[in-house]
Amino acid sequence: MNLVLVGIIGILILLLVLFFLGMPVGFAMAVVGFCGFCYVVSFKAALSMVGADLWFTFSKYGLTVIPLFVFMGYLAFNAGIAERLYNAAYKWMGHWPGGLAIATIGADELFAAICGSNTATAATMGAVALPQMEKYNYDTRLSSGTVVTGGTLGTVMPPSVVIIVIGLQTEQSIAKLFLGGILPALLLGILFVLTILIICRFNPEFGPRGPKTTFKEKIKSLPGVIEAVAIFILVIGGLFVGLFTPTEAGAVGVFCTFIVTIVTRRLTWNGLINSIKETLKISCMVFVLVTGAIIFGRFLAVTRITFIVADFAAALPVSPFVILAFILLIYLVGGCVMDALGFLVLTIPI
Repeated sequence: MNLVLVGIIGILILLLVLFFLGMPVGFAMAVVGFCGFCYVVSFKAALSMVGADLWFTFSKYGLTVIPLFVFMGYLAFNAGIAERLYNAAYKWMGHWPGGLAIATIGADELFAAICGSNTATAATMGAVALPQMEKYNYDTRLSSGTVVTGGTLGTVMPPSVVIIVIGLQTEQSIAKLFLGGILPALLLGILFVLTILIICRFNPEFGPRGPKTTFKEKIKSLPGVIEAVAIFILVIGGLFVGLFTPTEAGAVGVFCTFIVTIVTRRLTWNGLINSIKETLKISCMVFVLVTGAIIFGRFLAVTRITFIVADFAAALPVSPFVILAFILLIYLVGGCVMDALGFLVLTIPI
């Protein structure tokens, strides 16, 4: 059978069948990749490939950056840093039209800067912000939409796990990818705020103004912001200027966050144990996805389908921006039906 046809069958039929059967993305990619490699090469070669590639990948010291940044985020969550960030944003912006929703976006932006997981960012702000917005009779469409979309800032703002996985898979500089994520994250947050202002301008009942606060109350709320900003500047700034490697930056971030939790006396033993458990869950999920992507990528390589797709795209008589727009459309549609990280890991090899 033609190798390209084998690759297409693996992608469009077997992989989709396993997805619809409910198999996790990482396992589905590993199964299709291993079976396809067995068919194209041999069973013995497939076993050798899996053993060698996985050992080479997971013996890398730099891979520890993932659990470190995730652990930093969950420490911040269980120590109440997210709650203090939201309270500070609420004091400064709560009296605006849709102020509580805007405060949620602001707190999302700040918390994402010290949390590697967009899931943790969305869950944290949901627990903190939704009760407040319900208290002031915010429209549920605005409140829930704000929490969900604000959580996506954790995907773009460093130290995002998604950015780290992209860097590991494409062998790009994680520090440069982090640098490239800051401006889009800030612009995205500004666009979210403008959208909320426009909605509440024409529909004031969607986001009633909160009570005004005194200047003294606003100043008192700033220490909660300074903690997060200081950690972000130390970790990401140190990474950019070359003081730390990404792994060292993650370790410094965990240490600084832990010191903050001790000084503020907000972290309990249950909170610490929960942080470790959630870090293990997220890290293992990411590692399974990376494993599946490695095996699936090897299968695509032997079928040469990735090279054929690249040559086809390069030969099209259209602007590169058209191809880029088409790729973005694929990610837009794919993100509607799959987890963002899973879809990213699936498509990067292609």
